Amino acid sequence: MATIKVPATVPSPAEDCDQLRKAFQGWGTNERLIISILAHRTAAQRRAIRATYAETYGEELLKSLEDEISGDFERAVLLWTLDPADRDAQLANEALRGWNPSNRVLIEIACTRNSSELFDVRRAYHLRYKRSLEEDVAKHTTGDFRKLLVPLVSSYRYEGIEVSGKLVKSEAKMLHEKITEKAYSHEELIRIFTTRSKAQLIATINHYKNEYGKPINKDLKSDHKNEFLAALRAIIRCTFCPERYLEKVIRLAIKGLGTDENSLTRIITTRAEVDLKAIEAAYYKRNSVPLKQAIKGDTSGDYKAMLTALLGHDDA
Repeated sequence: MATIKVPATVPSPAEDCDQLRKAFQGWGTNERLIISILAHRTAAQRRAIRATYAETYGEELLKSLEDEISGDFERAVLLWTLDPADRDAQLANEALRGWNPSNRVLIEIACTRNSSELFDVRRAYHLRYKRSLEEDVAKHTTGDFRKLLVPLVSSYRYEGIEVSGKLVKSEAKMLHEKITEKAYSHEELIRIFTTRSKAQLIATINHYKNEYGKPINKDLKSDHKNEFLAALRAIIRCTFCPERYLEKVIRLAIKGLGTDENSLTRIITTRAEVDLKAIEAAYYKRNSVPLKQAIKGDTSGDYKAMLTALLGHDDA
């Protein structure tokens, strides 16, 4: 499912640090050398490189990278080099500081990470910002979004496959009643969406379709301009088929005249070690174009080289 390619024989962290230091020295930065190392190391290996670099040179690797590279390439390299939980904490904080109702980053993080990963994100957030993630979500959001997002980022969902058939029927009925009443922010509806396990929620949503003759997401499209309904639909899509949801984020990022580099960078760097191969397959199925080709046609230079390397290709 991951796309990154790690060499069969990986140099020691000390050797990698020595090569990175050489990439920073001289008249110009050797960006391709940076890519050849960092884009081909796992999270654990990158963590070891950062620790060794700080011990050897008395400087944080991220700081050295900030001094040497810039632009979209810099953001891609820095996000990739971070530990996954720390990266998600940074992305969550950025989303909150510039939050608006159409922002789906918090939903993306909360619903495509498992409970242990989300717990690690909350811990990393606390260490980095000296505040809890829940505290900042409550501070930066309002109204129905606050009611939805605070429990969404703070819940610790059951990860097993067991499903209660009794709950499936009663909660599908509850969802149908509240949606019919247009009580979209009712506490029971929010409770179901934010606390039930993935297996339980999927079973409930499937039962909803079978019982009431229409997918729940269609019933949640009564008002296309309602961002809260769009947020509920995003939760369902992220739960049901995260690779299709993330494919859409990438598709929209590179569609049209301009590129949404932030969204493109976020998905590639956060999923390259997880399920980017499945996202690639979903992209090809939806667009009949390989994701690598689409990215190469919409990006350039070292930024393009970094993203395609994370996709498992070094011929950018």
